[in-house]
Amino acid sequence: MTDAVPAQPKRRAYTGWRVVGANSVVWSLQSMIWVQGYGNMAVELRDQFGWSKSFLSFVYAGTRAETAVFGPIQGRAIGIQGIKKVMRAGAVIGMIGFLAIAWADTQAEFVVAMLILALAMSLIGFLTITSATVRWFERRRAQAMSILTMGFAFGGLCAPILVWGFARIGWRPTIIIAGSILSCAAWWAAAIANRTPEDYGEPMDGLLEVDTAAEPKAEGVTDRHYTAGEAMRTRGFWMISLGHGAALLVVSSSMAHLALYLTEDRDYSAGRAALIAGLVPLFQIVGTALGGYLGDRMNKRLIAGIAMLMHGAALIILAWVEHVAAVGVFVVLHGIAWGVRGPQMQAIRADYFGSTAFASIMGWSQIIVTMGSIAGPVLAGVLADSTGNYQLGFTILGVTAAFGVVFWVLAAPPSPDDNRATIA
Repeated sequence: MTDAVPAQPKRRAYTGWRVVGANSVVWSLQSMIWVQGYGNMAVELRDQFGWSKSFLSFVYAGTRAETAVFGPIQGRAIGIQGIKKVMRAGAVIGMIGFLAIAWADTQAEFVVAMLILALAMSLIGFLTITSATVRWFERRRAQAMSILTMGFAFGGLCAPILVWGFARIGWRPTIIIAGSILSCAAWWAAAIANRTPEDYGEPMDGLLEVDTAAEPKAEGVTDRHYTAGEAMRTRGFWMISLGHGAALLVVSSSMAHLALYLTEDRDYSAGRAALIAGLVPLFQIVGTALGGYLGDRMNKRLIAGIAMLMHGAALIILAWVEHVAAVGVFVVLHGIAWGVRGPQMQAIRADYFGSTAFASIMGWSQIIVTMGSIAGPVLAGVLADSTGNYQLGFTILGVTAAFGVVFWVLAAPPSPDDNRATIA
């Protein structure tokens, strides 16, 4: 009779994936209501109040400018106060902002409400949840960011729900209900997102030492952790920021104007335009899954550069090809490019500069990145009002985004000797 082999202890599920899941829920709701849902709300407000595309573009750009200016302050607040306090403050302010939008009747009231809401969405949004995520992953960082980004894409896919709500119960009740759900979700997720690997004594990526040999580190990953000041003295910081901003010329202009473009230049109904705009996130999800897989196995700069060319080509085709197929080509190309590129943006920063001061580094980078978010919608809206269509604006933005591939060619990792960065 042989001795029984002792049972191996069951490995506990990695807490980092719970953090990703909670953050993904918040980003999904924020995407549906605030980010990708803005274009649908813009159509409703144009029909209700007769507000111009230029005004709606400047409001969109103003909220993104506020986010950029607030970025360094928010990054410092995350480092001092922690994720939980920052997110819960955003949840409370967000509820106030959504109520203010629902009660707005004039342009001035709408602008004030949007500025309040922009502050809240910053506190619970991109910078906070990516900062909470990257500190759990290193070898599987692109995969973690891809799952997080899938939540964002799924929210965009659900954005037509807002249009349905506008038609069934009115835009004001819809905004209040949607905002309440988002604020409650952010309050709940804050406690989960606040956790760190050190709190649980868990290894990075949930991998034991024996597992790490099979999963090599990506380009630029070292044990060095840069401060914000050290990172800003490297070429990589500026090239990544400029490349990210160039991509957002297309992303932000399409989010703010695609529904307006389809209803005006292509004579689509608001419902049909919302449905088509909602298909972009469907292909974004496909691209995100691909980007998460490739990002931990291939050069992230190469992936981002190819995506830039796809962004530019998609917008130029939409502007110049009148056939209905052009809309489909734009949806597929732009959606996949967005999805493939998205997980790389934050992963590559954490690869190059470490996760210790990630929130602060990303906060300063956001000032540059947001220039693309501001310039895209404003240029598209102003030129559309002055020329009578979107063709010129979309062409300029598409060409500029395509040339952004140069930034990724130059975005090499920092030298090991740069700035005497500290060892974590």
